[in-house]
Amino acid sequence: MFKYGKTSQNAISAMSHLAEVYPVEGRLSSQDIALKRNLPKQLVAKILVVLSQANLVSSVPGPGGGYWLRKPPSEISLLAIVSLFEKGGDMLMCPFGPDWCGNGDPCPLHDQLVQLNEQMNRFLSETTLDVFARGEVSLPSGG
Repeated sequence: MFKYGKTSQNAISAMSHLAEVYPVEGRLSSQDIALKRNLPKQLVAKILVVLSQANLVSSVPGPGGGYWLRKPPSEISLLAIVSLFEKGGDMLMCPFGPDWCGNGDPCPLHDQLVQLNEQMNRFLSETTLDVFARGEVSLPSGG
């Protein structure tokens, strides 16, 4: 199962803002995104570099530059984002310790953990940034 860590959460947060403004507002600076999502600017800048290298965002440097989604929000899954920041193959560890399940009888939670893993993977792969672009979520106001 993906360990849906802090960096992945921050990357989804940054990308959700780019999806919200797609394509109306055009380019946003890392500072614009950081301010809107209450994230450290340097962290957002580093995340955007990784997302750019993965061809999920495009960018133009300098004054008047910024970042924007390279594809429509409906074509970018949460899995595409999360997989950039998480180790592939990181599974939820068996409560009996590493290498228990798969080397004999499975632990009492094995089936439930496999099901949880499948649900998380399905959620991440089937959910796209389009949910943010369509305004289907209620985001808190404030700043």
